[in-house]
Amino acid sequence: MIGALLSSFLVFICLGVPVAIALGGSSLLYVMLEDTTPHLVVVHRMMAGVDSFPLLAIPFFIMAGSLMNSAGITARIYDFALALVGWLKGGLGHVNVVGSVIFAGMSGTAVADAGGLGNIEIKAMRDHGYDVDFAVGITGASSTVGPIIPPSLPLVIYGVMANVSIGQLFAAGLLPGLFMAGTMMAMVAWYAHVRGFHRDAVFSWIVLGHTFKRAFLPLMTPVLLIGGMTSGVFTPTEAAIAATAYALVLGLFVYRTLTWRGLVRVSMETVETTAIVLLIVAGASIFGYVITTTKVTDQIADLVLSITSEPWAVLLLINVFLLVIGCFMETIAAITILVPVLLPLVVKIGVDPVHFGLIMVLNLMIGLLTPPVGMVLYILARVANISFERTTKACAPFLVPLLISLGAVTYWPEMVMLLPNYFYR
Repeated sequence: MIGALLSSFLVFICLGVPVAIALGGSSLLYVMLEDTTPHLVVVHRMMAGVDSFPLLAIPFFIMAGSLMNSAGITARIYDFALALVGWLKGGLGHVNVVGSVIFAGMSGTAVADAGGLGNIEIKAMRDHGYDVDFAVGITGASSTVGPIIPPSLPLVIYGVMANVSIGQLFAAGLLPGLFMAGTMMAMVAWYAHVRGFHRDAVFSWIVLGHTFKRAFLPLMTPVLLIGGMTSGVFTPTEAAIAATAYALVLGLFVYRTLTWRGLVRVSMETVETTAIVLLIVAGASIFGYVITTTKVTDQIADLVLSITSEPWAVLLLINVFLLVIGCFMETIAAITILVPVLLPLVVKIGVDPVHFGLIMVLNLMIGLLTPPVGMVLYILARVANISFERTTKACAPFLVPLLISLGAVTYWPEMVMLLPNYFYR
């Protein structure tokens, strides 16, 4: 019966059926063949899967990132990052990373980073004589910081599926995100040394102060969100609403760069994206229910532990598995399907669910830069106007700092758990 469930799901995927329908359809087929569970359970479990207060954060985080892009706020962030680190050798490469770190505290998605800041960064690097492959590579790598540094849409989904505090997950992502930025800036410095990159700006306190003043209000977004959540002023879900309201105020009334027509467009894009995400969550809810009730998760855990019970080896196997999955499956779908399968296993070897959430999300962020399904690759290919194959090759060298970061996140749990333990336990 489980073979019928999994094989039908794979057949649906190979036929190009949308993931949400493949999940729900294969689960319905299992219930019909099993013939002991009422068919209405499929509908009830799907409805229960999306009937969750934390999931309200999804449309608001999506809308906040889109508003930041549409209101021209990304340009202010870029100018400040240029004044801050543009004087280093390979300056615009460093600017790329720093800009993504700042924007990560507003959007929570890699796609918004690549499509918003990426458009500005790649054009600027081309204008300053940088090789387009280098520009595309560092832009793709830096965009993966978005879902690690809070707020983060994938961490919200993981928290709902794993029944883990989203506030703790957000706190856990801050230091790993900064570590990722450091490894990428080290890679840029190495490229600058080998290729003789120049400095792209002269450091000036006056320019830094001016750009900081222009970007001050957007820069306060991460302070507002993280400070509000850690101090208990509002929950992560309410933080998403606060981010959207703040972006609306900046775009409509402070900078007046967001038109009402643009607001309607952003709203419709948010509705469309949210509907897709929640449909996947609904489909995965019944899929996960079937897998859990049939004890498949326990059997998988026993199988892996029969091979090795060493925590480091189990985590290595899981990382390899997730990296492969990331090549073929969209992030939200992978999280909703695999959390019920893998979480019982990692709990058995003593890994904190919050720590595992960062491991899973970082693996799947690396998957955004790997073919054939890497969403960021498609966006960068369109932004840079180059082929998908060339974009893939351009991003390949920058997988090195990301894999180093993955190793650190996996085997240095103290870094991940420092802030959650300090603020929440």
